[in-house]
Amino acid sequence: MKILNKMQRRAAIWILGTFKTSPLEGIEALAGVIPIRFHLQKIAKRSQICPFKLPDNHILKNLLDDSPPRVKSSNSHNIGSLTNRQRSLTKGHLIDSNIKSYGIFPSFSPLNPEFSPGHRIINNFSNRFSFNLVNKNNKNPNKTRTQELDDMVLHNSSLPYTALVITDASIKNDIATSISHIHSANQSIIKTVHHASFVTSTEAELFSIRCGINQACSINNISKIIIVTDFIHTARKIFNSEPHSFQIHSAAILNKLRKFFISNESNSIEFWECSSKLKWRFHHDADKDSKSFLVTPSYPSKISWDFCKKSDCNESIKFWKMMFQASEGKGNHFLDLLDDDLNAIEPSYAKGGPWLQSFGHSNSLCAHTTRAITNHATIGEYRLQFFPSMDFSCPCNNYPIESRRHILYECSRFNRYWNPRRDMLKHFVMFLSANPNAFAFNDN
Repeated sequence: MKILNKMQRRAAIWILGTFKTSPLEGIEALAGVIPIRFHLQKIAKRSQICPFKLPDNHILKNLLDDSPPRVKSSNSHNIGSLTNRQRSLTKGHLIDSNIKSYGIFPSFSPLNPEFSPGHRIINNFSNRFSFNLVNKNNKNPNKTRTQELDDMVLHNSSLPYTALVITDASIKNDIATSISHIHSANQSIIKTVHHASFVTSTEAELFSIRCGINQACSINNISKIIIVTDFIHTARKIFNSEPHSFQIHSAAILNKLRKFFISNESNSIEFWECSSKLKWRFHHDADKDSKSFLVTPSYPSKISWDFCKKSDCNESIKFWKMMFQASEGKGNHFLDLLDDDLNAIEPSYAKGGPWLQSFGHSNSLCAHTTRAITNHATIGEYRLQFFPSMDFSCPCNNYPIESRRHILYECSRFNRYWNPRRDMLKHFVMFLSANPNAFAFNDN
């Protein structure tokens, strides 16, 4: 652990350009690098659910088989062959993985025939499905997309053999609502609503697509299905034959599409991208419906593989945040700043962390902002602590010690920023941008 912490310390110092004396936990948070011990815990928890990705005939799955052996044999080595006392005494990674498997429902199906080479839909029916994506090179992509969707509906609304499927999903209190609206000429709108506990938004959206396709295929004389979704990358997962945590849904959709394509040579399906931000009328109605339900989760309930992975990750970040607030390892003089909502900024490694997102665009700004936050900078207060024989007075001659607070609020050398509020990260960075010599080596 000491070697790994030393390595991570060097990486954080290199990223931020800060002093070697800077406290480890403080610069880890600023650099958006999760502490090694929490990272190892996350990897260990994630490794416990990795065997669930394996096919049923894999040797590890045989070892994890919890059912008692049908035939007594001296060569039986699966967990099901252990007595209750043996189970209580047995410790190890496989036992932990077996215990965790009780709360996770199956998500993988790597040996499903739909993913077999030569039998895949992308090989046999590649001209029957297509994806219509937003062209982001347009000057006004939202307006253009809205017009394209309106034109598509106008063109297909009078065709009796076309089904327009609008899908959406939302999550509230760990309850996912998957909804689909099916429009077809001369028929009333068909709505499907399903609720699921402890799944991710991607799974909920894919399930709404699955339900919409099932309903559309059940309508007589339908030869063209148009799916409108705001999760177009999720729709692409349907045709991905590589192992992923949504294979159960993908296999069911592919099986339904195969029957749909075989029934008539002219049958086809299109996937259209429609962001929720557009508030396009048909998709906006589905979006409002998905958020209108108030459902209470039922316990106990199994969770999905993807949700378990996300929960383990969130738990590691939660412990990191708790430790960061209570620990002295971030430094006694670490400057706690506020975000735009006046909440204390908490560490995270998403997109580089909240601090680097504000000042990571400039190396020099990043360096002296980090030094200012940790209070390990070329100022009198730092020299007084590490080099007490050196002069630590402020060059403005109005204060005996050149402290961080004096520089931020009182020093006449740095008054180029109008807003007196320096406890918010946004204004703190603006102050340093307006006063590039603050907390820097060169005052000239």
